[in-house]
Amino acid sequence: MTQPPPPPPQQPPQGGGFGPPQDQPPQTPPPAGPNLGKAPEPGYGYPQAPSAPQTPPQTPPPAAPQTPPQPPQGYGYPQAAPAPQAPQGPPGYGYPGQQPGPFGQPQQAPYGQQQAPYGQPGYAQQPGYGYPQQPMPHQPQAGQPGGGGKFGAQMLIIVAAVVAIALIICGGVWYASSGKDEGRENDTAGTSAGTGGTDDGNGGTASGKEKAPSDPGARVLFQVPAPEVKNDSTVVVSGSWLTDKAYVKSGIAQIVGYDRDKGSELWKVPLSGPVCQASRHVTDDNLTAVLYQPAMPTKADPSHGCSQIALIDLDAGKKLWTKTVKTGDQLINFDNITLSGKTVAVGSTSGGAAFDVSGKLLWSPKPGDSCYDAGYGGGAKLVAVRKCGSYDQRQLHIQTIDPKAGKVISEYKMTEGIEYASIVSTDPLVVAADVGDSAGDGSGISDFFSIDGKTGKLRTRISAPGEQFAARCEGITRVEACNLLAVGNDRLYLPTEEHDGTGKYSETNEIVAFDLATGKQTGQRADAGDGYTISPLRMDGGNLIAYKRPPYDKGGQVVSIAGGSFKETKLLENPATRTVRDVETGMSPEYSEFLFADGHLYMSKVYASKRSAVRDKEYLAVGFGTG
Repeated sequence: MTQPPPPPPQQPPQGGGFGPPQDQPPQTPPPAGPNLGKAPEPGYGYPQAPSAPQTPPQTPPPAAPQTPPQPPQGYGYPQAAPAPQAPQGPPGYGYPGQQPGPFGQPQQAPYGQQQAPYGQPGYAQQPGYGYPQQPMPHQPQAGQPGGGGKFGAQMLIIVAAVVAIALIICGGVWYASSGKDEGRENDTAGTSAGTGGTDDGNGGTASGKEKAPSDPGARVLFQVPAPEVKNDSTVVVSGSWLTDKAYVKSGIAQIVGYDRDKGSELWKVPLSGPVCQASRHVTDDNLTAVLYQPAMPTKADPSHGCSQIALIDLDAGKKLWTKTVKTGDQLINFDNITLSGKTVAVGSTSGGAAFDVSGKLLWSPKPGDSCYDAGYGGGAKLVAVRKCGSYDQRQLHIQTIDPKAGKVISEYKMTEGIEYASIVSTDPLVVAADVGDSAGDGSGISDFFSIDGKTGKLRTRISAPGEQFAARCEGITRVEACNLLAVGNDRLYLPTEEHDGTGKYSETNEIVAFDLATGKQTGQRADAGDGYTISPLRMDGGNLIAYKRPPYDKGGQVVSIAGGSFKETKLLENPATRTVRDVETGMSPEYSEFLFADGHLYMSKVYASKRSAVRDKEYLAVGFGTG
């Protein structure tokens, strides 16, 4: 599949002031949004041909003009992209598909990141986009424009060379989650199934743990400055979690616990090298796992591989153990990491391995095996994406396995020709894939497969054309990297793509639900509202927690949507002041980590890079809270 990398960070406007632009040309009537009442087409998700491009009306200056960041030249960055070649195995983690895009292959990885296996184009995990132009005070300022739509496929291809070269990595998760279900953000891979619940007539929060505050108005609790990065380098800082006591965030070769309300540092776990990837899951006693490099990269040696597997105690702030796995005398560099129950599982093109939280090795790659575990989905169950056969006759086996013994419980064999698959949820089991490279928008999704985890039989297949729905899955090497979607109540919740709203200069979208038994839309629909863009974050019992990215003159919101009635309850609304919005809109839900629980919203970046003279005030994380 040819999947261009994701759109660039959303940046504040350059010049032009605020408010609607002057001398507007006559507007054409806004086109209708997606046909939300139409059942998805069967088969391989043949996306409809997009309509001819129209000249959009002039809009207020967005908080996020979509201009790709220019990668610095020199240290840690490839200088040129050779012509694309047919891949020999799964490329680096991210959106590129079966065939390299126009960007070709990088010659070396950015600082703190790993080369893609087999010399293939890697995709970096989404950078910590959005560099705020100004410091974030707690004082009110004038509002500024916001919003901004997603790139089309053509624009993604144009910027692919710039973004992909700059962002080849080995690790990190898109949206990490907290230590308990009620704080697990965007954790759609396993524990987000929900309990069903019942509506209470006032928005449905009775079936969830998140309660509406008397005043949803939020304030800035704290901001963590971006770490200093030497040279023209990009360093992975992905991974964030939330416990009862701490907000925990990866930094450069370290993991730091912060006070949830004050942001003061509680503890720090140093690592020998940068984090590659962090599990989005945690155990009941707040243990989680990360992959990291054995040493800090240098100009001469920009990556040491992602061979180190560590278990972190998020309560005590300690690294409990570090493990490695070898094939012969060679350390295996792993591409992904997850956790299910008391089992830490890692996957790679060399196969998969697993450890008990005690540090005991449970299984490792078998020499001579014609199949290999490319990766795992964790949470409530443990599911492997196992690849069998030669490259030109590859078949994916989706296996629900016993997390203690590795025994296969059930297996679903995907159609030959589907090269990559993502685990959206392990219970109920939902898999996403770009079948026939038909998504066309870099999302990695054309279809969802609802599978019976007990029998391995396909329940239904859901067509989700890329031009209609906005969810994303990577699936290349990080099989659990899906965002902008949620699974609960035996339903799949997807946001539609942005489209014109009813207001002047307005864009908006909706969240719709699909029945995982029938594959049909349920008819439920949550409108973002003019100027807002809504994205699922996670389940809260039978309710859906969603984030609303704001228009140019508002603050973002977190809402609870009742699973039955789809009634909406506002849980949090951020300040609409200019400088606060600069930071908030710079951390979009597509390319940053969002955590929400107990009236607290935390946003953080997954990359750190050298600060420019223009963007001299940047943040690794920011916390908002009500009350």
